[in-house]
Amino acid sequence: MKKFIIYFASLFTIALLGGCKKESNYPGGTLSPYVALYDVRDLYKGEDVKLTKENLFGADKIAGVVISDHSGGNTPAGLLVLQDRRRLSQLRGIAIPLGTEAANYVPGDSVEISVEGAVLKRAGGILQLTGISTNQIKKVAAGRPLSPVIVRTNQILAAPFNYESTLISITRAGFDPNLAPGSTYAGDREINDGFGKIMLHTEAGAAFANKPLPFLSNFTGIVFNGQDGVPKLWPRVESDITILSATAPKIASIIITGYLVDPAGTDANYEYIQLMATRNIDFAVTPFSIVVTNNAGANVPTGFPAEGWATGGQRTYKFNLTSGTVQRGQYFYVGGNKNIWGAGSTDISSSKWFGKMYSTEDGDGFGTKTTNLLANSGNAAGIAVFDNINPVAATIPVDVIFFGGAGMIYTPGPPERGYRITNTDYYDEKNPSNLALQPFFNQGSNTGKFAFPPATNFAKLGGTYNRTSGRWTTARIQVPVVLTTTSTVAAIEGGTTIEE
Repeated sequence: MKKFIIYFASLFTIALLGGCKKESNYPGGTLSPYVALYDVRDLYKGEDVKLTKENLFGADKIAGVVISDHSGGNTPAGLLVLQDRRRLSQLRGIAIPLGTEAANYVPGDSVEISVEGAVLKRAGGILQLTGISTNQIKKVAAGRPLSPVIVRTNQILAAPFNYESTLISITRAGFDPNLAPGSTYAGDREINDGFGKIMLHTEAGAAFANKPLPFLSNFTGIVFNGQDGVPKLWPRVESDITILSATAPKIASIIITGYLVDPAGTDANYEYIQLMATRNIDFAVTPFSIVVTNNAGANVPTGFPAEGWATGGQRTYKFNLTSGTVQRGQYFYVGGNKNIWGAGSTDISSSKWFGKMYSTEDGDGFGTKTTNLLANSGNAAGIAVFDNINPVAATIPVDVIFFGGAGMIYTPGPPERGYRITNTDYYDEKNPSNLALQPFFNQGSNTGKFAFPPATNFAKLGGTYNRTSGRWTTARIQVPVVLTTTSTVAAIEGGTTIEE
């Protein structure tokens, strides 16, 4: 037994030493000759940086896809711009001054560049990799696909360094409505996508500089920071601008600003909708209607809404506004009883109210009396404003919102059925990405909706509506307001702004 133990220990020692010998001879990994643009840009801390193998982690090359396009006259002269996603799939770009030879490279060219000895510096406000000549650049492919990332303006403004020298798209953006009629692209023009404002820059010599400004467009281009560090979007060629609407849409005279779906106690006649007038309205002269849809699974008629907002039954319910007046900027309410949060809560009848006791009265023209006008769980529910009192399946609302879950809301058919939308802060009649028509909620990109507000909460929809352009310059967001029986109307008003 003793001999066996000694023999076993000897074998273990030999195996261990053999293992150690193998490990000491392991050649290890080979360092990549390529460094990500993410890491190159990260070297810049406000002072010029010379690139070496030491600060490039042993690398001496960058590789990327060209995004600059000098054919339209609206890329900074002499700059070659490329981007990559080599580090953590994070898109980063860099500008390289090459003089007139920069125009020899076109979007989609895949290039490798030897960068050892080059200097990273900020020139003209733009971070640039200087000291590169064309003999350091190798074109390895052409026609690589470019898919610009859709970015909101507030994201760019929050991190301009990250987006600089990258190809991005800002969708559903419009120009400053205060610009004089006939204004053109030339110069710096402020655009707004509802999430913030950024300058669109067009050189005087650009091919499209003197074209008239459209109402609403998608803008693709390269982000460049100015001397002041403020980012601007440079569309490279005219085709970088996709016009969604050449002229302004119909102005919404009434906008949806909030709703209560879950009052204390019974829902019957205590749910209500808050709206705001964007102009003075005499409903006896210009009648409107408000339609709500509740798509609870048991509500009839079941299935996809055959007549859209006019389906009726337990699916949609209509209030006609045919008398009374409201003033520009005034909040008003549609519902039953005039209490802020159910039976016994604060009486807010001093505010402007319209509607009826929906739990005992059928809707105006369609809609069966119901104790649950606005859903507080389950399938998607919605509210629409119409500038007439006889909407049918084909009628387009002037404002619309949805909240909640999913359900049998839209089908392409045939026949196509669903709830029609209009161009708002959340919906587009034409898909911003591919320009396909999408007139219904839950079709194409029209999937935006608010969450069901928490129990005891009023859903205040804060935003800014421009009554000159007909656009939400600040998109509505849902702000839950906790209510009690003693809450006052001041708690639920004040979240919406109307601007000229």
